[in-house]
Amino acid sequence: MGKGTTFVALDDSKRKLVVGILRAGAQDPELREIPNDARLLRRMFERLMREGPVRACYEAGVSGYDLHRQLITLGVPCDVIAPALTPRRPGQRIKTDRRDARKLVRLFRAGELTAIRVPDEAEEAVRDLLRCREAVRRDVLRWRHRVVKFLDRHGRRYLSGKNWTQRHWTWLHRQQFEHPTLQRTLEALLFALEQALAHQTELDKAIEALAERVPYREAVGWLRCFRGIDTLSAMILLGEIVDFQRFQRPRELMAYLGLVPSEYSSGQTERRGAITKAGNTHARRVLVEAAWHYRHRPGVSRALTQRSEGQPSVVLSHAWRAQQRLHQRYRHLLGHGKRPPVAVAAVARELVGFIWAAMTQRPAA
Repeated sequence: MGKGTTFVALDDSKRKLVVGILRAGAQDPELREIPNDARLLRRMFERLMREGPVRACYEAGVSGYDLHRQLITLGVPCDVIAPALTPRRPGQRIKTDRRDARKLVRLFRAGELTAIRVPDEAEEAVRDLLRCREAVRRDVLRWRHRVVKFLDRHGRRYLSGKNWTQRHWTWLHRQQFEHPTLQRTLEALLFALEQALAHQTELDKAIEALAERVPYREAVGWLRCFRGIDTLSAMILLGEIVDFQRFQRPRELMAYLGLVPSEYSSGQTERRGAITKAGNTHARRVLVEAAWHYRHRPGVSRALTQRSEGQPSVVLSHAWRAQQRLHQRYRHLLGHGKRPPVAVAAVARELVGFIWAAMTQRPAA
């Protein structure tokens, strides 16, 4: 065997690994199937490394980055591939692990795959905490719906104001049912909701504590200068995007977040549709929620003034220009017949540009 690079692609699952091996000069990959065991994986790569340089890849998925770290520890360069950007034949209707490994290793050697940025263990830990908080937030919403719908089904409707205010909570705890089973159901629903809210509060405190530490403190302060972004949303953006500097242009970040319009154009025909939604859903949700704030006239509230104290002037300039530009953009789109959600999606896309500019231009000391 020569000393050319051997390319290896792994199709991983919980119990097994299907490995495609394409040696230098070979046209057809060798396929192997081994248990998903660190010891057997190490043994296989040690044998391959005796023949010459080895490069490996696998598609990002539910297995996370543990496989990547195992290979890096062995001294094997490993790329984690973005599955959505892997080329696929339109007419292909058969999918198996062996076919995936064979296709992946060929594309890997041809340089047709797109690798993602792999977070280190500390970055991944923060991201997992933030996503845990997102899951708890959804649980809170579900339990609130269950409480309200349960009471609605039994003719108990709160009409004296908005739900989930202090008065509403007082009204909820005063509800009594003659039937003991119904009363037990209400108590169980309220208990579950209160537990979820308490869990959410604990996670919020942990995230706020992280936001006060290096390396997040400075970046969180800059992001909080933008209308609609506070500590939690700033941490979600930092946890999901990690490094704004890796995007050379703001449009690359917009595409990563799935906020660019889809397009199907051919010849003289140009067709553009809704946003792709092909990127990071967590960061996109935060940005769309922030974009709703720009439907109001530009202004600096007391809370925004407090968040902006002591922050660099260049960041404040970007934040203020964003308010002026994005409010004007929102009104313009509404005036041309666009629905508010469509206008807000366009505002969120432009908001990304202002945030990218603020986070990539180092403020003067």
